[in-house]
Amino acid sequence: MSYWVLWLIIVILLVLMEAATVNLVSIWFIFSGVVSLFVSLFVDSFPVQFAIFVGLGILLMILTKPMLDKMVKEKQEKTNLERIIGMEGVVTVPIKKNTVGEVKVDGKLWSAISSKSIKEGEIVKIDHIESVKLVVEPVIIEKPTPKKKNTTSKKKTTTTKKKTTTTKKPQNKKKASEK
Repeated sequence: MSYWVLWLIIVILLVLMEAATVNLVSIWFIFSGVVSLFVSLFVDSFPVQFAIFVGLGILLMILTKPMLDKMVKEKQEKTNLERIIGMEGVVTVPIKKNTVGEVKVDGKLWSAISSKSIKEGEIVKIDHIESVKLVVEPVIIEKPTPKKKNTTSKKKTTTTKKKTTTTKKPQNKKKASEK
């Protein structure tokens, strides 16, 4: 039996296995099996073909798996429960310390508990979820301090300088007759 037929069967089985799992389990060995199939056409030694199959498969897995995982990794969407963690809501039914109240978050009403008493209408932040209840903490809203107006106003004084010009009187020239 020719070894290329064996490698063809191995490649077909690996392709079927990969199609069934869809987890990129044997993709590297499919490629190394194809290379081993071509090598079997020129080299009659099965141990050499098998060494190429295993060595190339492992090498491809080490070199390309991290890059391939980044490309294939789907963006995970948060579920409703996970999505509201960190959001803020409004208390609709007062929450007493360790007693169930109600909070409206993202347009939906949720049962909520807190380690502190929270009045109706206060804003809370969702910390985490226990069972089917939100665990919330009150949000402290800091009011901006108003800027003080300067009560001492400086008067703007403008001084205008008058331009004084002095005219010199012509000196009397001595009369020519006096000469």
